[in-house]
Amino acid sequence: MNILILGGAGFLGANLVRRCLKEDKNRVTVVDSLEPRLKSTFESLQDVGDAIEFIQGDIRDASLMEKVVKGRDVIFNCAAQTSHPMSLTDPVFDAEINCTGNLVVLEAMRKCNKDAKIIYTSSSTVIGKAMGDIVTESHSEYPLDIYSANKCVAEKYYYIYHKVHGIKTLSLRFANLYGPYGKGYPEFGFFNYFIWLAANDQKITMFGDGSQTRNVMYVEDAADLLYSCISHDSLYGDVFFAVHKEHYPVAQIAQEIISVFGCGEIVTKRWPQVRKKIEIGDTIISGAKLYYETQWEPKLNLREGLLRTKKIMRASGKCGGVCFT
Repeated sequence: MNILILGGAGFLGANLVRRCLKEDKNRVTVVDSLEPRLKSTFESLQDVGDAIEFIQGDIRDASLMEKVVKGRDVIFNCAAQTSHPMSLTDPVFDAEINCTGNLVVLEAMRKCNKDAKIIYTSSSTVIGKAMGDIVTESHSEYPLDIYSANKCVAEKYYYIYHKVHGIKTLSLRFANLYGPYGKGYPEFGFFNYFIWLAANDQKITMFGDGSQTRNVMYVEDAADLLYSCISHDSLYGDVFFAVHKEHYPVAQIAQEIISVFGCGEIVTKRWPQVRKKIEIGDTIISGAKLYYETQWEPKLNLREGLLRTKKIMRASGKCGGVCFT
């Protein structure tokens, strides 16, 4: 297959690149802006650089998108601004990438390659605060920050381009992915930041008591799911939660990270006012709709995923913490 991965130097994208390369028949092209504000670098692809075609470019560049979508069988759009706090301090930048960027990609497909499949990586945070015990795809959408709102709007773009233009689009809502090639910055999600802190024997700062629950999933499982969705034609034109059935309080996640890495400790702080306003509280999500269509389930539980993350981090030599000496 001829595969295009947009945002392929990012966290999920870099893992997806490696999954696609497991099949010798695949030709993989990666487009990534390497935008400094998004903390993506080519370093995440260094060991597979010779096996891919890499183009430094932006999904907002219409002429580039029209060029790169041609001839592709499958397009994965992992390109995004993923920081919730940044979306509030620079909402226009967020909208340019998470809204306009997606429209540019879809328009390029409409003009140049309507036959390709495109899979969009969305976010479970489009729902806002959970209403009820278990969240499904029928849950109302009241996002609490600009990032989540724009991801929600982008899902509608994909639905419209499927219904109106016949493009085979699929939106998958992921939640709290963790694993190798993650960003060790707090603004890009707590899980990988906690891992980075523990791996460097630093204190894990947790807002509140950490009692809020979260579904979590190892990123290589997410990459496997994305790849497997290529062959499930019944999924296209729809949106699905893509989650592990396991869910844990944030405090337990932090404790498990410390247990696996053998370093770090937890300190608690009061919620910053802005962060508290966008905190979604307990969220337990059902992946039953996707399972019904695909029978797909993640392979690794939390501890297994953390152990594999530690192994890959140690092998990469990218972490200088005492946990790796």
